[in-house]
Amino acid sequence: MNESPAVHNHVTTAWQDAPTRTISAAGVQFAYRELGPDTEVPVVFLTHLAAVLDNWDPRVVDGIAAQHRVITFDNRGVGATSGSTPTTIEEMARDAVTFIRALGLEQVDLFGFSMGGMIAQAIAHEEPQLVRKMIIAGTGPAGGVGIDKVTRISYLDTARGLLTRQDPKQFLFFTRTPNGISAGKEFLARLEERTNDRDKAITVRAFRAQLKAIHRWGLQKPANLATIHQPVLVANGESDKMVPTTNSFDLDRRLPNSELVIYPDAGHGGVFQFHQDFVKRALEFL
Repeated sequence: MNESPAVHNHVTTAWQDAPTRTISAAGVQFAYRELGPDTEVPVVFLTHLAAVLDNWDPRVVDGIAAQHRVITFDNRGVGATSGSTPTTIEEMARDAVTFIRALGLEQVDLFGFSMGGMIAQAIAHEEPQLVRKMIIAGTGPAGGVGIDKVTRISYLDTARGLLTRQDPKQFLFFTRTPNGISAGKEFLARLEERTNDRDKAITVRAFRAQLKAIHRWGLQKPANLATIHQPVLVANGESDKMVPTTNSFDLDRRLPNSELVIYPDAGHGGVFQFHQDFVKRALEFL
């Protein structure tokens, strides 16, 4: 991994070749990758439960990086980033802000998927001047319906994956219809396209800390989303079993400046199943 300065020249690598860099901030060595043209406002990706850098769909990263500088990173204690994993979403949000500031950035767009969408909301609350626009997918507000059940669902489908020798994401992210099953297989194959310089898998301890954070988020009092004035694109599949889709409708209703896209015959990973349409909408929105 190369230690890197905060300022980069024009980067035009494909996601599967983007080098893993590190930057030190607040005693943490953050592992990150970036690609795309050196645009003024980059898009920072905030990842899901148990994910490391290699869990981003290359079609989504490359699609958005065709027009924007994209920055992805491992949060504290996850993958190749040092430190211990926080047990609250708010603390994860503070770490993300620390990382963003270490890169010398004054304003960013955020793309948060699942847990990352929760982190994005917390950043918009705490550091509104830092955020220009947000895309949040497969996620929900604090205190949202069924979010406190994520732990149970995750463990059940992890066991199901072990028993059937399949990746749990096949069950967690996709519907059990023919379309959903084939979309899941295609998605999982895309995650294997990068063959060198792959990230470290998440540890069990970090995974448990993240589950605790999501559980706490699910039990919180609903936040006042009316204070988030940035444009927000809310996306999900119509049958999200991890973060029930009603939460996406709830976000759209409560955010003052939002638009909503719900994909048919799709689950939690709807934006990956419909990656071509999602990238098109994301680029139009940004």
